[in-house]
Parts: sequence; C-alpha cells; structure tokens
Amino acid sequence: MSSHREAPEIAKDPVADNTDTYAFVSPENDGTVTLITNYIPLEGPAGGPNFYEFGDDVRYDINIDNNGDGVPDVTYRFTFRTEVRNPETFLYNTGPITSLDSPTWNRRQFYGVTRIKGDDETELAGHLACPPCNIGIRSPPTYATLAAAAVHHLPSGETVFAGQRREGFYVDLGSAFDLLDLRPFSELHLIPGAPNPNGVDTTRDLNVHTIAIKVPISALTRDGSRPTDPSQSRSVIGVWGAASRRKVRIRQGEENDVESGPWTQVSRLGNPLFNEVIVPMGHKDTWNSLPPSADGRFLKYVQNPEVARLLPILYPTAFNNLRALGSAPRADLVAILLTGLPGGFIPGFQNFTGTTYADMLRLNVAIPQHGTNPYGILGGDLAGFPNGRRVFDDTVTIELRAIAGATYPLVNNSYVPDPASGVIYDVTPPASVSERFMSGFPYLGVPKDGFSTPAA
Repeated sequence: MSSHREAPEIAKDPVADNTDTYAFVSPENDGTVTLITNYIPLEGPAGGPNFYEFGDDVRYDINIDNNGDGVPDVTYRFTFRTEVRNPETFLYNTGPITSLDSPTWNRRQFYGVTRIKGDDETELAGHLACPPCNIGIRSPPTYATLAAAAVHHLPSGETVFAGQRREGFYVDLGSAFDLLDLRPFSELHLIPGAPNPNGVDTTRDLNVHTIAIKVPISALTRDGSRPTDPSQSRSVIGVWGAASRRKVRIRQGEENDVESGPWTQVSRLGNPLFNEVIVPMGHKDTWNSLPPSADGRFLKYVQNPEVARLLPILYPTAFNNLRALGSAPRADLVAILLTGLPGGFIPGFQNFTGTTYADMLRLNVAIPQHGTNPYGILGGDLAGFPNGRRVFDDTVTIELRAIAGATYPLVNNSYVPDPASGVIYDVTPPASVSERFMSGFPYLGVPKDGFSTPAA
C-alpha cells in the first residue's frame, strides 16, 4: 500500500505509521495549500471497545522544504492528549454522542498545533477537539455534523482537522502482494489467474486517522509570496510527513510509563510507495529514521527498481521493450521521485527542486487545482500526481505505468514503451467520489461506521 505496514518495525506501531501524505492547491481557494498526513493503517470500522486514536506519546509533523535541500523550512507539529471522564467503565461512550462536549462521550482526544520556522516556534492552538470515531448509527447519530464541528479555523489563518476519516487510498492488496498478479493482467501471467477487469478495492470499507491543515501559500514559499508563474523555482515546495517518539521509555507496571531523551523519527512519507516498493526490506527501518536530505544513499534503487525487473518475468508477453531496457538507469524515475521534473520535460510544467536527491511530494503552487483526472499528469492533468498528490489520485496506477516504462521517453525519446505500460492498473478508481471523498476540507469522506459496515 502507499505506506501501510511498509517496514518491519513501524508495522508494529500503527499509531506512528504515516500511511499517506497529500499536498495540493485547495480547489475552493487557490491561494491556499492543503496538506494531509494519515496514520493508523487498515482501521476496521467496528474496532471497539478501544477505538482507534492518535498517540499521546507521538509527535506528528508535516514538513515543508521551500529551497530544495531536503530539510524542513516550515513544520506544522501536532501533539495529542487523551482525556477520560470515567475510568470505571469499559465503554467509549455511555450514550449517543451529539456534540464534541457531549457528557456521554467518555474518551476524548484534544490536540495542539505549533508552527516551526527556523528557531522560531509558535503555538497556534493548544486544546482543539477531535471528533469521535464513527461507532454506529446510534452512538454518533449525526456523524457528518460532529466532524464538521471539529474543523477549526485558527487566528493565524490556518484551518485544521484531526480525526477519523474514510480511507482514500484504493488498491488491490490481494493481487499486489500475490507476486504482483494484477487481476486485470492475470491472463498474461505465466500461471493464468481469473481475470477481473476492475480488480478488487480492498480498502473501500476501511478508515484511517487524518491530520489535515489548509495553509496560505504565502506562509510556505521561500520569499513569503504567492507565486503565479509555474516556471519560477519559488513556485515549488517539497512536502513530507513524519512521526517521532522519545528515545527512551521505562515501563513501571501500574504506574504511568516514563519517557525521556531526544525525539527520534520512526516514520516518514513523501511519495506514495517509495519505502513500500522501492526501498529493499533490509533498509526500510533505516529509511524511516532518516531525513529526505539523506536519500542519495537510495538512488540506485530508484534507478533500477525491483518491480521493473519483475514485470517482464511475470508478464513475458507484455513487457519486451522493458526487458530490453535492462539495467539502464531510470533517469525518469529519479526525476519523478527524487528531484522533481525540470522545465522542458512537459510543456507548461516543472516541479524541480534542484540536485539534492530527496523523497518529497513536490508541488508547484502556481498551478491551480481544477482538474479531476485520477491519473494526474499521465492523464494530462498538471494539477495531479506527481505534482503533489490529491486524495483521489490513482497513485498505484500512475507509478506502475511509470515503472513499466511509460515515462522513460521523457529522458530518452528513442524508447518506445510497451503498450501494456499505458494500460496496466490494479483497481479501477472509485466511481462514487461523493462517498469516498468530499469536495471541501478535509476532503477525505465520512468514515465507515461499525454498525452498518459488513465484516471483511
């Protein structure tokens, strides 16, 4: 998945597992950028009685690099605190939850937001309410209204939300990790499967915990401006999410645990599928601990990704040109994932941040957000992935097609991609955008509830 259980150690620590990061110019206000990081992968809606929540002992950061060195210039930091009204009941709620301060809601979460620029740390808010989890049709009888009340507008100009949302990342997990036996292509496999033209959307009934913030563009650019010319370098920002824990934790039995020492990063995410698919298993935990500025050490895995070597083996009749390409360094993938695309590659577009190799979502903030093509730039929509990432972008298909050779002509115009590289996919994008996504902030839809959602 995008970054769901993508490394051995973080798979054991879901509250700190950054599953998806999004960055896009807000469609209803192109003077702002929306940044989203998701945590806690594969939440089953009926996950009681201890429903999902953020970690009080985790520091959640959304980082912005505006000069291309892979080091944050602006950070929005979120920290959480859980408050229990009645420790003598096992229940999350003792009656319907009708408001964010409902006395029947027993276990609530609040959070603070801090903006960091250089050595300057400014607390923007200190006690903002999260909404509850979507337990069922009785417990929060009007969930959408409750969640809307948890959208907070800060005096400093940002809008924030933190809480449970519908999982927006769609993927056929069952086929992707069954030796990449993609259902729509299974008839081309050495061991034929049962073709399913749509694949299986295995995350459609799952939830996630979302941290979302809408920020004025001028608060993120290097010179404090709102760029309007996409060709200018100041129009591009790099974005990634990260989670950190204290270095030392002492367990004290019935007493509260003690945490001390410096904070250490345990998870990060820029481009979807980078650590999941590009970085080998023996280096995944290390990658999670490093800043993007250190990603030069993973360059060879981007230049020669394992999936590109596997596709001609798994689908021998479909990827002959990719096989002939062999181990030629994939400069197209390096540009897409590690440096951004320079001007001239695609008419009217660039999101180049310089020569520092760094895994970040690169967003050109001068390109307005009016497109809806889930295939992003591959579908002719310059406002979509890999120009940042919108919640509905089909990142699995985009990256599969890029790895399969569809983007190699950007750096070698003599290369003819295999026809399969332009049509390969693992699942059809959801038809009902209104169900899975929202047109306004925080853009991910109302989470599935535990009473109405059938068991997987």
